[in-house]
Amino acid sequence: MALIPVGLSTASVWPLRAGAGFELAADLGYDGVEVMVWVDPVSQDVADLRRWSRHTGMPVLSVHSPSLLITQRVWSPDPVIRLRRSVDAAVELGARTVVVHPPFRWQRRYGDLFAELVAELEDASGVDIAVENMFKVRPPGGKRDSRISAFRPSIDPTDVGYRHYTLDISHAAAAQMDALALADRMGAGMTHVHLADGTGIPKDEHLVPGRGEQPCAEFLERLAPGEFDGQVVLEVNTRRAPSAAHRAKALAEALLFARFHLGQ
Repeated sequence: MALIPVGLSTASVWPLRAGAGFELAADLGYDGVEVMVWVDPVSQDVADLRRWSRHTGMPVLSVHSPSLLITQRVWSPDPVIRLRRSVDAAVELGARTVVVHPPFRWQRRYGDLFAELVAELEDASGVDIAVENMFKVRPPGGKRDSRISAFRPSIDPTDVGYRHYTLDISHAAAAQMDALALADRMGAGMTHVHLADGTGIPKDEHLVPGRGEQPCAEFLERLAPGEFDGQVVLEVNTRRAPSAAHRAKALAEALLFARFHLGQ
C-alpha cells in the first residue's frame, strides 16, 4: 500500500525564495513540495519551478493559488485569471492539487461564479481544486477582541460544498474550530492537508506540529492509507529562525512528527 506523501510548502522557508524550499525539502527527505505562488518571482515562473524540481528531484505535489491579500496582483488583478493560471501551472508541473482560498467578500463577481468555476476547471484539467478553511480577522481599527470574516460566504468551505477541500489545522486553531470535526464534515472530499500547529489564539501561527495545542497527532493517526489518498503538506512559519540551521532543524522536526504519526 502506498504511503501518504508528505510535502513541504515553499512558504515554510519565507523570506527565502522558492528554490530554497526545493533544496531543503530534498535535503531533509520530504516527498515533494507545494509551491506557494506569491511575490517571489521564482514561484510565478513555471519554467524556473520545473528546473528546480529536476535539479533537486523534488516533484511538485501541489500549487497554492495566489489568494492572499499581498498577491492580489500576481499574474493578474482578476482572481478568475489567477485561478486559471494556477491550474495551468499545476498541469504543466504534474501537480495533482491546486489549493485556493474562498473568495473575499468584496470579490462579488468572482464569488458569484466561484463554485461553478472550480467545478469547470476540475472537469477540464483533472486537477483537484481543494478549497481551504480560513479564519476571522480583526478589522482595521477594530477592538482587540473583534473579529469578522473576510470570506464569502464564510470561513468554512463546507458551508458551500465542494468536491475537494484543504484542511489547514493552523487556520482551524485561529478560528477556534475543532479540526477533527471539520475533517468529519469534509469527509472524503478532504484530499489535502496543511499541517501546522496553533495555540488557539485568534492568529494564524503555523507552528511546528507538536508545539501547540491542536490534535495534530490524533488527526494524522486517523489518516489511514487506503482511506485517505491525499497529501499532507507542512506549512510551518520559520521566518523568525535565527539561522539556516535553526530553520532546517524545525522543518526536520516537523517531518519527523508527520511520519511518526502517519505510521511511516
